[in-house]
Amino acid sequence: MIEVNELSLVNRRDFLKQSAAVGAMAVAGETLANAAAKQVFKISLAQWSLHKALFKKELDNLDFAKTAKQDFGISAIEFVNQFFKDKAKDMNYLRELNKRAKDLGVEHRLIMCDGEGALGDPDAAKRTQAVENHYRWVEAAKFLGCKIIRVNAQSKGSAEEQQKLAADGLRRLSEFGAKHKIHVVVENHGGLSSNGQWLAGVMKLVNHPYCGTLPDFGNFRVSQTEMYDRYQGVKELMPFAKAVSAKSHDFDERGEEIHTDYHKMMKIVLDAGYRGFVGIEYEGEKMSEADGIKATKKLLERVHDELSKNVK
Repeated sequence: MIEVNELSLVNRRDFLKQSAAVGAMAVAGETLANAAAKQVFKISLAQWSLHKALFKKELDNLDFAKTAKQDFGISAIEFVNQFFKDKAKDMNYLRELNKRAKDLGVEHRLIMCDGEGALGDPDAAKRTQAVENHYRWVEAAKFLGCKIIRVNAQSKGSAEEQQKLAADGLRRLSEFGAKHKIHVVVENHGGLSSNGQWLAGVMKLVNHPYCGTLPDFGNFRVSQTEMYDRYQGVKELMPFAKAVSAKSHDFDERGEEIHTDYHKMMKIVLDAGYRGFVGIEYEGEKMSEADGIKATKKLLERVHDELSKNVK
């Protein structure tokens, strides 16, 4: 028979064991919570990083999610419409994309749209047609679970005229996007769109919650004779950013991108309050596409660890 004092001792021992277990779980939970809180940005993969393989038919668009996950350990992807240009309304095809991504635990983030007309065309009818040409991609993005379509802001005329024309097309498309909860974002992508001040001005004219920017670290060539400062440009575009494109070309022996100081650039991104996805977009020639993606990912991870220490 167990005496009362022995029973009390057993209970105390059980209590202490349980308390220790609960305490360990609390510490573990706190550690996980702290780790999660320290994730200041996530990494996605832009499909253009693999454009050579896609154009050569070495990779099929249906296998993009598999390649991102299994080859690079990336679970969020960004499509380019030209790799499934005739499939925007093909529900069976889109269902297959969804199934493959879901099976792998991969998230569809956005669709980059090109070749659908100038949203700032001076011809009102052509501008309207360009806006409507993008409707199918808004609908496809919604079906695929994306949050965003990336468009361009081409126009003609004076800088001021182009701002107004581009803003008109973007506003109308953003109104359609809002009905589907799909954001419409503009990338600095050549011409006046590569002038950060000009594109920021377009955003102010549009003034719509479903319209924003996709700052690209490298696309700041305004013309053959004019390059816009990339750091200034990204700083000007970040207040409107709903996605970010980490453009990369070449790396030095330390693994640093030689054209863009990623440490400086990502500090600009984070200082703007951005905490979303940063898409790898490798366009170099010296490395293979796979090696370029891996080098960019490694650099972004290193920069993340460095900058997360000082982010509240």
